[in-house]
Amino acid sequence: MESQQGQVKVTQNDGVAVVEFEDRKILEEISIAQIGETLSDVVQSVPNVKIVLSFRNVEHLSSAALGMLINLRNQVQKVSGKLMLSNIRPQIYEVFKITQLYKLFEIHDTAAQAIHQMSAGDSTED
Repeated sequence: MESQQGQVKVTQNDGVAVVEFEDRKILEEISIAQIGETLSDVVQSVPNVKIVLSFRNVEHLSSAALGMLINLRNQVQKVSGKLMLSNIRPQIYEVFKITQLYKLFEIHDTAAQAIHQMSAGDSTED
């Protein structure tokens, strides 16, 4: 299942909602609010939701976007879900390090690695 809502594309992969940002820059308050609403809908759509956010296309994030990610993390925790980030470019990861956000989020090199890690955590069967 795949749906595209504004600035994000959501696909389902092995029970995990993979969210890919379409824009290279996530800077404007209005688009950040829309992304936040879309992601909130994803969180509310499934009990114990599992979400991987892929930043593969993203080159710039604003501080408001970081705030939206923290809010999303809190929402996911409230429903006993899992949230992982992937494909973060070095210059954006540097912001995560400076702000200490890398300690709040589990970050993987690729979405595939994050999906595998999330799926591996659910069962020991292959």
